[in-house]
Amino acid sequence: MSAPVVIGPATLYNADALAVLPQLAGLDALLTDPPYSSGGQFRSDRVLDTRKKYVQSDSSSQQLPDFSGDNRDQRAFVYWASLWSAAALRACRPGAVGMFFTDWRQLPASTDYMQSGGWVWRGIVPWCKPDARPQLGRFTAQCEYVIWGTAGTMPLDLTAETIPGFYECTAPRDRVHITQKPLALMRELLRVVRPGSIVLDPFMGSGTTGVAALQTGRGFVGIELDPAHFDNACERINEAHRQGALFDHADTAQEQARLSPE
Repeated sequence: MSAPVVIGPATLYNADALAVLPQLAGLDALLTDPPYSSGGQFRSDRVLDTRKKYVQSDSSSQQLPDFSGDNRDQRAFVYWASLWSAAALRACRPGAVGMFFTDWRQLPASTDYMQSGGWVWRGIVPWCKPDARPQLGRFTAQCEYVIWGTAGTMPLDLTAETIPGFYECTAPRDRVHITQKPLALMRELLRVVRPGSIVLDPFMGSGTTGVAALQTGRGFVGIELDPAHFDNACERINEAHRQGALFDHADTAQEQARLSPE
């Protein structure tokens, strides 16, 4: 494993998460968008190239790099995810918040793996995409979900702000990763973590969690296996570090109003 890349308050590893997580300790939070191993009803669907599973045929995102780890069957997915979620729990301090993205197909399995990894399940936060493709005669699959929990107890903080449990915003259009999440959404989710905290993402992708962390005055530890996505993450996080912290959540209404693709 090569030495990590350090960019200001961010430390980035181009490696397998299961190799790096045992070396980490004392982190304050986890916010991650792991491979879903989803995108179809049958195994033959799930093992397709991610550009065929998650991207519309007429989208420019068809030209983006594929990403690994997304073709496990249900049992393999739960077993693998239980391993890394347990390792991530050990890398975090007691009381740390963990947030894990998933879709409707893997929602039951994801709440299982999070709990089998040792996290205390606290709830589900829907992310609604108003531009989702409609379906004739069916409910539109318009939401992805963030399941969240804690590393043990979470004492009530009477001085903390109230935080919404539902977000609506479109996915980024000019993306560099097939499943890239909106920056504004990630900034909102990090409101549950105090500024100055260090946020972990074992599946960094193009680095959106890291960019959101630096933009809101938080540190970051990211891990990404695929070299092409790791390079993109380094570039984006380096630019975020150059610009410095840009957002202060004291005015929560203003930040909530600006949810938009980035």
